[in-house]
Amino acid sequence: MEPWLMWLIAAAVLAVAEVFTLTAALGLLAAAASVTAGCAALGLALPLQFLVFTLVATLSVLFVRPFALRHLLPLQEARFGVDALVGKAAYVVTEVSGRGGRVRIDGEEWSARAYDETLVIPPGTTVDVMEIRGSTALVYPRE
Repeated sequence: MEPWLMWLIAAAVLAVAEVFTLTAALGLLAAAASVTAGCAALGLALPLQFLVFTLVATLSVLFVRPFALRHLLPLQEARFGVDALVGKAAYVVTEVSGRGGRVRIDGEEWSARAYDETLVIPPGTTVDVMEIRGSTALVYPRE
């Protein structure tokens, strides 16, 4: 079998694998294998084919992949103010129930209510902030 055909088969296999993984690395390796197939078709010796593949693959993974990932992955929106408190851990200062209580979040004391109104959370318990309504944190105990 001709070397250029083997490089094309390798490129096709890598391209198909990229479709299933979406890592942007296998696609770049497929492109490197395609470039190497072209060089092999022009009659480049086998050791030089491996050198071409190595150089193209290394350069593309180092320089093209970060750029591609930056444009493929969605940006994380920064959360500010009380929205940034949702999901944080809090420390129960006074008993928290569906009617009220106090928790400490990042060193600040907040009024709190239990997210599940049937719960009574004793002082000293670590809870998660589920939601902020006005100036009241709705909390749920950690498991």
